[in-house]
Amino acid sequence: MKKMLLCVMILMLTACDNVPVGNVGILVHKLGGSKGVDAEELSPGRVWLGLNDELFLFPTFSQTQVWTKDKTEGSENDDSMTFQTQEGLSVNTDIGITYSVDPKKVSVVFQKYRKGIHEITNTFLRSMVRDSLINLASKKQIESVYGLGKSELILAVENDVKQKCGDLGIIIEHVYWIGELRLPQSVIASINSKAQAYQLTAQREQEVSQSRAEADKKIEEARGDAESTLLRAKAEAESISVKGKAIQDYPQVLELNKIQQWDGKLPQVVSGATPFINLQK
Repeated sequence: MKKMLLCVMILMLTACDNVPVGNVGILVHKLGGSKGVDAEELSPGRVWLGLNDELFLFPTFSQTQVWTKDKTEGSENDDSMTFQTQEGLSVNTDIGITYSVDPKKVSVVFQKYRKGIHEITNTFLRSMVRDSLINLASKKQIESVYGLGKSELILAVENDVKQKCGDLGIIIEHVYWIGELRLPQSVIASINSKAQAYQLTAQREQEVSQSRAEADKKIEEARGDAESTLLRAKAEAESISVKGKAIQDYPQVLELNKIQQWDGKLPQVVSGATPFINLQK
């Protein structure tokens, strides 16, 4: 009876838990030699927990965490991040991260932070991303952050966090923006104004280019007409020259032209003048 009671008491002081596949467990013995530092790494399977034991699970597959202003995503808190540009303008944004824990360095991760993966992600890893974003964005102007430099900035943050986590056992796969950056209204108005000015300038340049093309076309047409007229004039002059020379060298040609142009009628009044056609053989 005493033995049975003892067994029941032992079972009450212990519990059975499980390390799922794709996870590595860290079993912490709170009353160990170092009071909390005494921990062992566990492979997937069942594990018995003593009264003073605590199990931490570390997923070794890729997982995603988002830090957003929307309370329906990530957590119920506003986890968005705010940074300042070189001009001191504040920008608010939502950021996501994809990462995994190196199975061979789970103990290193735990020894570094003494927390579970959820606390590590939303406390230490989030702070790392935020600090990197604040530091890198402070060297950029607002237009480069919002425009073409937007992708460049988040890539620089990703590389910086990768480097910092390299020896900690956390593998950073991707850091990315979620949605649009939230800018001050004055900045949005300025950006829109510049965009409209750029579009107007581009439109005017297109109109000028089109007008220039039409003018060039007319010039080419005029040049073509002038060259055509010149060619006709030259041809006519050469024709006249040839005819004049023929008449000069051969008087019979003139007589032949007269005959060809004559309608066969003689003048009604001659007044002693000789007909313009020589009828003599």
